Amino acid sequence: MTTPSPPLPRSAEANARLHALIPGGAHTYAKGDDQYPEGMAPVISHGHGAYVWDVDGNSYIEYGSGLRSVSLGHAHPKVLEAVRRELGRGANFVRPSILELEAAERFLATVPTAEMVKFAKNGSDVTTAAVRLARAVTGRPLVAICGDQPFFSTDDWFIGTTAMSAGVPEPITQLTRTFPYGDLAATEALLREHDGQVACLMLEAAGQQEPPPGYLAGLRQLADRFGCMLIFDEMITGFRWSPAGAQGLYGVVPDLSAFGKALGNGFAVSALAGRRDLLEQGGLRDSRERVFLLSTTHGAETHSLAAAMAVMRTYVEEDVTARLHALGERLAKGVREVADAMGVGGHVLVRGRASNLVFDTLDGDLRPSQEYRTLFLRQLIAGGVLGPSFVVSSALTEEDIDRTVDVVGQACAVYRKALDAGDPLALTGGRPVRPVFRRFA
Repeated sequence: MTTPSPPLPRSAEANARLHALIPGGAHTYAKGDDQYPEGMAPVISHGHGAYVWDVDGNSYIEYGSGLRSVSLGHAHPKVLEAVRRELGRGANFVRPSILELEAAERFLATVPTAEMVKFAKNGSDVTTAAVRLARAVTGRPLVAICGDQPFFSTDDWFIGTTAMSAGVPEPITQLTRTFPYGDLAATEALLREHDGQVACLMLEAAGQQEPPPGYLAGLRQLADRFGCMLIFDEMITGFRWSPAGAQGLYGVVPDLSAFGKALGNGFAVSALAGRRDLLEQGGLRDSRERVFLLSTTHGAETHSLAAAMAVMRTYVEEDVTARLHALGERLAKGVREVADAMGVGGHVLVRGRASNLVFDTLDGDLRPSQEYRTLFLRQLIAGGVLGPSFVVSSALTEEDIDRTVDVVGQACAVYRKALDAGDPLALTGGRPVRPVFRRFA
């Protein structure tokens, strides 16, 4: 295996060309080179399984694959077989393909808490459709989102609440309210303050912390009592928590839910699912005023639906969720042990569900630090680990995990030196990595 040593000349050249042609140099802000140490943002050539290769010829063990979308690993053979089978049969037609029916049947068998489903391409497609439907059904203008969670949509109803709100009219921003995760009393207070005005409560049912006992059931009761909809964003929890998502694991059924990411193992497909009586308002068999729910030219491309069906079969037949948890538990245990051994156990923290691990980097005063994150990421990349998070894919082996832990141990030794010196950038040079949501570049 070839491991990188800065600089990465071909990646640097490619990054410069990307910025000249593509705003931000990437098609997702979270993939921007500002998220990586200066001079250490590899441009990917290809990937296979749990590994990726950059244009400079270096290989990396990859975590957070495709922003959590490639949970089976790159170029998974069962997914590729299903996709190739459809590519030679046409991708898009003037009428629904039979694959749309088969994919819907497969999805609803996998997520039995839902009664209907409609496919699209991106997570934002389906979360925004859910908001529109909630407003139409309830006749209410306000949307309440969990303010502790980072992302729900690229559309104005959400982006207007972030630091990158430029271009979103203030009246639109005022139609979105926030509530804190895990606090039923605060959510009830919000609903009382805007009684009869809130169309829906939208949240990830779980994230970097498990829901407090009774919390999700309590939200379900609040939504019923105040006449609003409960919407689960299952982009991350779908499949990683269980094949049926968080709703399948915790046993609380939302009115609507939005799936994506792992659903296609890197292919573009998302799904809006939920109650029949609600979704039918966007169909042709309902007497109420019609809702323009989802109408996407590419939402049901045959190869993406074939990929989704292969993913769902693989998760169920091979118990992929259990494997993700086992790999994540091994990684979390190893990282904590080497961090403790190097004297930085209180500064390099691993948190989240085992299948969805992230890490925190704290300074000498135990405050979150972008400078120390920069140092940590630089050491990981130099060791052949591309890890903006510690989110695992099922393609990882135990040997990959153990090698990652070794690299983390070496990074923690450097981290200890930086803490003792009180200046992490003195050891790394360059600018610190930046948060995605910031008002100015």
